[in-house]
Amino acid sequence: MRRSKLGLPALGLWSVVLLAGCSSDAGKNETGGVQAAPHPETVQAPDTTKAPVDSAKTATVAPKADSSAATAPAATKFVVRDEAAQKPGAILPHKRIIAYYGNPLSKRMGVLGEYAPSKMLSKLDEEVKAWNAADPNTPAQPALHVIVVTAQGSPGKGGKYRLRMSDHVADSVISWAARRNAIVFLDIQIGQSTVQEEIPRLEKWLKLPQVHLGIDPEFAMKNGAIPGRRVGTLDAAEINYATSFLNEMAVKYNLPPKILVIHRFTQRMVTNYKNIQLRPNVQFVMHMDGWGDRVLKKSTYNDYIKKEFVQYTGFKLFYHNDTKKPGWKLYSPEGILALNPKPLYIQYQ
Repeated sequence: MRRSKLGLPALGLWSVVLLAGCSSDAGKNETGGVQAAPHPETVQAPDTTKAPVDSAKTATVAPKADSSAATAPAATKFVVRDEAAQKPGAILPHKRIIAYYGNPLSKRMGVLGEYAPSKMLSKLDEEVKAWNAADPNTPAQPALHVIVVTAQGSPGKGGKYRLRMSDHVADSVISWAARRNAIVFLDIQIGQSTVQEEIPRLEKWLKLPQVHLGIDPEFAMKNGAIPGRRVGTLDAAEINYATSFLNEMAVKYNLPPKILVIHRFTQRMVTNYKNIQLRPNVQFVMHMDGWGDRVLKKSTYNDYIKKEFVQYTGFKLFYHNDTKKPGWKLYSPEGILALNPKPLYIQYQ
């Protein structure tokens, strides 16, 4: 079957000064396909912080004949090895995480920053209610997933093609989450940096019981590659550093199990997945990223998440880009629940 591209928004990898933005050409997808149109951005940011670039996702998928309303596939056994699941405070698989993603300095990077905090939290409440209605046996756990290290199209200070947000960004999102008893994910796009360099500086937040970690391999660049010009990659060895760090955090601070979310929408984004080490105090989510029609999103999920199953799975929804073409519709909770395995981490951008 001929492969087809799942369309993506512009990566928006440009430098943005306070309260104004200027765009450059958007990056191509990893196979040199069509470029998405760049768009400018206006950012409300404190004087000490630059605004982040937009992050976008590309996926290569094979269309399938079914739709989101299709019945679940024939039963497949997915054995979840999770010593952490029985520990006090473990979230998975007892709850399904419903997360809002983005950065409060950007209206273009996701719903978390698109609206004022009170309105954003009200919208999250609606999604939590919908998921509780769709699957009353798995309570919905609200979450805010904030990008605290953003990939950049220029070297920036330190020459690592990444911008670290000020502490105010993480502190603000954590305070918003407290209003809903929500958990928080700190997401990193490391550019030409490393997980070993970026993760330890997050310890002051990761030592909090409600704060967890996300890593986006799309922006983990190797061999001098520049974010936005190709899709990045993470190896199991790098992921194992992250799970080891989180496991040590849980032990050191006597915390409930930590959760690690890894974004994925191509096979090359994660290499040697069979070597990913599961830890007794960490719960691992391989998260299906990328936007497009429901048929293509389901194909991506089957090709890169289901076929290379690790522990728990996630599924991403884009309010704008999943509905941008005629006939495209946002996946409903019921449609996602028809997938096998059923995702336990749902992210809205």
